[in-house]
Amino acid sequence: MADIYKNPTLYYILVPIIAALWSLLIGSVYLPDAERNWQAEKVQYIKAEKIMTEILNLDPERLADSKTATAEFDYTSAIDKIASRFKISATNYNLSSKPARTKSGQKSQECQVVLKKIDITRFAKFLSAIQLRWANLQCEKVTLTKTKGLPDMWKVDLNFKYYY
Repeated sequence: MADIYKNPTLYYILVPIIAALWSLLIGSVYLPDAERNWQAEKVQYIKAEKIMTEILNLDPERLADSKTATAEFDYTSAIDKIASRFKISATNYNLSSKPARTKSGQKSQECQVVLKKIDITRFAKFLSAIQLRWANLQCEKVTLTKTKGLPDMWKVDLNFKYYY
């Protein structure tokens, strides 16, 4: 039995058989699987491209360079833009921002927003949208106060901090 491994005829037969089986395995299993994966990725890319085009059409400012986008950030325009999207009138909120300051090499600016009367779902959408739109904007504190006599009306105090 040990002599069979020393016989070169075994290798002359075994190596071509293994190579043929390997090529059959690749041709019958791996290539069709790779083709299916390619088609699935292609379909996903087409869907993502449509979504990216829609985002570009709805809000082209998102493509602004990050250096210019941080320099152009303004609480007034940011809050106005999101509030108008969710039909929150300008008379229904107050905004007071503090000047930018640097602490430990990090530049930041704080702002307090008071939404006078708002239902909880619109508030949640407002907060979600503003934080999705500006990644460097963080809501540090939220205080909800129920308005008496109304089932779903709240006064909301928000403290935001924007990091440059």
